[in-house]
Amino acid sequence: MRKLSSRFSLAWRPHQPRGKDSAVTTSIETLLPEEMLKRFRSRAAGYDERNEFFTEDLEELKNAGYLRMLVPEEFGGHGLSLKEATRAQRRLAGAAPATALGINMHQVIVALAYTLWLRGRSELNWVFDAAVDGEIFAFGISEAGNDAVLFDSVTTAEKVYGGGYRLTGTKIFTSLSPVWSKLLVHARTPDDQLAFGFIDRQDEGVEIRNDWDTLGMRATQSCTTHLNEVFLPEKKIGTHAPLGPNMNPLVFGIFGPFELLLASVYTGIGERAVELASEIVAQRMSRAKQQPYAQDPDIRFQIAEAGILTDGSVLQLDKLADDVDHLFEVDHGTKWLLHFSGVKHRCVEAAKEAVEIALRTTGGAQYFRSSELQRLYRDVIAGIYHPSDSESVHASYAKALLGPID
Repeated sequence: MRKLSSRFSLAWRPHQPRGKDSAVTTSIETLLPEEMLKRFRSRAAGYDERNEFFTEDLEELKNAGYLRMLVPEEFGGHGLSLKEATRAQRRLAGAAPATALGINMHQVIVALAYTLWLRGRSELNWVFDAAVDGEIFAFGISEAGNDAVLFDSVTTAEKVYGGGYRLTGTKIFTSLSPVWSKLLVHARTPDDQLAFGFIDRQDEGVEIRNDWDTLGMRATQSCTTHLNEVFLPEKKIGTHAPLGPNMNPLVFGIFGPFELLLASVYTGIGERAVELASEIVAQRMSRAKQQPYAQDPDIRFQIAEAGILTDGSVLQLDKLADDVDHLFEVDHGTKWLLHFSGVKHRCVEAAKEAVEIALRTTGGAQYFRSSELQRLYRDVIAGIYHPSDSESVHASYAKALLGPID
């Protein structure tokens, strides 16, 4: 696998995502028909209650070709754009948030290959073939104590004579733990670079711990993965990148889709909360006023506010995902990373507020475990822990606007 340059080159011949005149007939509604979403929604509460992986949902998604929606047609995929993929993830999250978040991590890796393919690069085209063949990718980047996340690592990469590294470290929040077959990881090399590459589930030294028992997003089964001198051969290294934020194409291709697809999941939760609140207040009667709560001015104002919040998220997501789809027509320069982290932060915060408004306006019955809204509330909280978190987003913007701290 050829190493990627840390700089963009306009000499690369770009591909284009499908446009309005495309012959592709696959639509989001085809991949995620209403009947399928109803089944997902009916199973979501049980997965959550039993702290169980979304096995049946995954099988249906695989059969529908959802795991290859971002794979270009020429490789046997559905050829959706990143913008279409974000819309699909919103739709899926509205039915089963944990299923959407779990499958997100596979889609991030396929999206990484897609962004390189858009630039006319072929280093990760094998990811498309693997996705079509049924491989399931996962994301092994998060580490306890590593607040730089993608831009540093506490996992060590010791050089091996003849090429490659031995990786030792612990990756946390590894979604799809029961089923992933290939894991994207990074580690810090002896010369203080970051090596990014792929390991296989069966590699010696890979230990998956059954330790996922959380407040929400339980069906993702994002267990801890320990690497004990796992061999990463030269051919499986995607790139070396410097420490800190940088525009290495592979780093860009991870960071952008990761933030956009995460934002999509939480926006989908917010949209579902608004939908539920609207349905509930239309049926819930005020004894004092002898009319549905949907006629109460205060309730109407609050639900309208939730709708405004989620609509704003959708517009931001669509715009930035479309910008990635047209990388050679849009140039945000060094602000790309700020835009990615900013949109994730805003979408999560908007979704949290929308779900809270939905709970406030729909009455005490939604506090019970049987309520879908209470589960959405627990699920949406997970968004505050994903990178980029509130502190890092504000620190990055402050540095961009005010300069570094002396």
